[in-house]
Amino acid sequence: MPDRLPNHSNHRRRFAHRSEAEVARLLDFYGVEWRYEPTTFVLEEGSDGSVKECFTPDFYLPAYDLYLELTTQRPSLANRKHQKLRKLQAKHPGVTVKLLGVRDLHRLMVRFGRARGL
Repeated sequence: MPDRLPNHSNHRRRFAHRSEAEVARLLDFYGVEWRYEPTTFVLEEGSDGSVKECFTPDFYLPAYDLYLELTTQRPSLANRKHQKLRKLQAKHPGVTVKLLGVRDLHRLMVRFGRARGL
C-alpha cells in the first residue's frame, strides 16, 4: 500500500467548511498557488495491508512545500486532529503541516479584512 493516496478533488471547488473557502480566496488574492486536499497520507494499515487510518490536509502550498489543516472545532475537541498530526509526523517526517485553529483563522481574516464570522 503506498504511503500517499491520490486525491482527485483538485478539480472541484466545493469546500467542507466556509473557512476553507475564505482561506482559498485569500490565497488567490495574494497569488499563492494552492491545491485543495491533494494528498491522503496513510497513518495506519491493517495486517492485510488495508488502510485503517489516514489523514488528508485541507491545502497544499507547492511553493512552500507546506500543508495547511484548518480546524474550526473548539480547542477541547481538536485533540483527535492533534493525534493524527503526531502520527503523520512520525510516519512521514519530511511532511510539514501547519494547523490553523479557530483563533488563528480569525486573526488571519481580521488582519486581511476578511472576517465575516468563520
